[in-house]
Amino acid sequence: MQLTKEQEEKFKKLGIASWCDLALLIPHSYEDLRLHTKLQPHNDSKKALPQLIDATIESLIRAKNSLQINFYAHNFAFSIKGVIFNPKRYMLHQYKEGERNYYYGTIECKSGFCTMSMPKKVTNIGQITPKYKTPLRNDVMLKFVQNNLTKERLTEEGLREDVAQEILALHFPTQLPSKELDVKALNALKYAELFNYMKTLSKKRRYFSSMTNKCQGYLEWAKNLPFELTREQFDAIEDIKNDFLKDVAARRVVVGDVGSGKTMVILASAFMMYPHRSILMAPTTILANQLYEEAQKFLPYAKAILVTNKTKKQDLEGFDFIIGTHALLHRELPYASLVMVDEQHRFGTLQRSMLEKLVSQGDKRAHFLQFSATPIPRTQAMIESAHIDVSLITTTPFKKDITSKIIRKNDFKNLLEHIKNEINKDNQVLLVYPLVEQSDMMEYQSIEEARGYWEKNFDGVYVTHGADKEKEATLLEFREKGNILVATTVVEVGISLPRLSTVVIVGAERLGLSTLHQLRGRVSRTGLKGHCFLYTNQKEPARLEHFTKTTSGFDIAELDLKYRKSGDLLKGANQSGKEFKWVDLAEDEEIVKQVKMDLV
Repeated sequence: MQLTKEQEEKFKKLGIASWCDLALLIPHSYEDLRLHTKLQPHNDSKKALPQLIDATIESLIRAKNSLQINFYAHNFAFSIKGVIFNPKRYMLHQYKEGERNYYYGTIECKSGFCTMSMPKKVTNIGQITPKYKTPLRNDVMLKFVQNNLTKERLTEEGLREDVAQEILALHFPTQLPSKELDVKALNALKYAELFNYMKTLSKKRRYFSSMTNKCQGYLEWAKNLPFELTREQFDAIEDIKNDFLKDVAARRVVVGDVGSGKTMVILASAFMMYPHRSILMAPTTILANQLYEEAQKFLPYAKAILVTNKTKKQDLEGFDFIIGTHALLHRELPYASLVMVDEQHRFGTLQRSMLEKLVSQGDKRAHFLQFSATPIPRTQAMIESAHIDVSLITTTPFKKDITSKIIRKNDFKNLLEHIKNEINKDNQVLLVYPLVEQSDMMEYQSIEEARGYWEKNFDGVYVTHGADKEKEATLLEFREKGNILVATTVVEVGISLPRLSTVVIVGAERLGLSTLHQLRGRVSRTGLKGHCFLYTNQKEPARLEHFTKTTSGFDIAELDLKYRKSGDLLKGANQSGKEFKWVDLAEDEEIVKQVKMDLV
């Protein structure tokens, strides 16, 4: 797209990068400067409508804070009283008795008597003039749109002709558009917004040659596992195998629900890449350690090593599978054919790309796989796929038996009874509090306020939170010896607690549904009967009621969309808070599908 200097300057001021961007900056209102012989009815009877009159000024009255003008409107053939409140000095010279001109203002008629408030003299009559809210002055913006926005330019950028025409009608109206956009116009704006967004995403995708385009089959390995992989685990592994056989380095994210078996997909990927080297980065020492233990169990012939801040520095050249925390970023790493990042949202984009570059060779890159335990809606997965390949694992290897229930203050006695029973069965309980220290802004207890009660009445109580430097050691000790863990949402992702049967979330309405789901996912990891109690002071928490009725993370992601608008996917999973202006991801799956098909 070649732009003139003037066009470039306007694009910069408007913060846009394409003609499609310009088309999406639709007018916020219109001035109807056509001359009518009858008063125009307003589609909202409670509001007056701005209209144009061809009028002679019959008389003027200058009051203290107003200028009152008696017009004779020739086009309507009756008189109208005009009122200008707090007129500026220059206005007093614009209106002269006996003069005939065109005037525009809001006309209101009651009991056969009509008034026009704030009339202004106009010259560009005979058309509907769009009004824009942009950094440019309206006349400048109007001229820029009229001189530059064409169907040819929009279709050259790939926009469908019918969509382009529908949006252009908003910029060049032949009839006064109604205040509410009709369905066709709204769908065209949604389509164009998604098209523009996904096209931008696909441009951000970069293609590199892969370090290797060979891999070994995994079916025999999978057959010898002590359990069966699910259909969706197989599908994800098959996607990855096809990626590995290409000359282009893979970029794929595997999104799986809590407990969906992503670990086995990670190990299958390392198996297929063997004897070429694989590197895996995990967000915590506990998680890295768990993955290292699983690798030793299911990939015994691959020489694996665990790298953390506490590991002595050594030559890593002789290892087939290097598993570590972000400590990997500070080591001399050998070239690798596969890089994997677990719980990818816990690392920044820079950390992820830094790891990728550390193990790459010139223009060749390692295959790159990211794993996430935060389910995303199908619509989001479709949008993301313009930038990175996506595999979803929506099922779990075994059905979790978790009962979710909303509780309040008067349920505390029953809750205590439940906790005692679970501890007697050698099960563990997690209590999640919203804050570490007391706050006047919070109507719930903090960890510091609550811990005394639990420590006094129960044995084996452990306490941890995000600022606790020893949290990993505390979690490990709790796993082996504890009864009750008092914590913040620090335990949302990470440690496997096989004996955890109950989670109590205090002030549950304050958390997003996906966070509640992650916390609930800590429970019943090994088939135990699980319980999730949502403690709230809210009278009718509809969002929590919906949450208790489903255990599918993907259904919950859809629910989360309905209750809060999605963020800007380009900048990461709902982090920036920027929203689509027209698109509603909870409702517009069909439009997303259509755009995806058209972009291929």
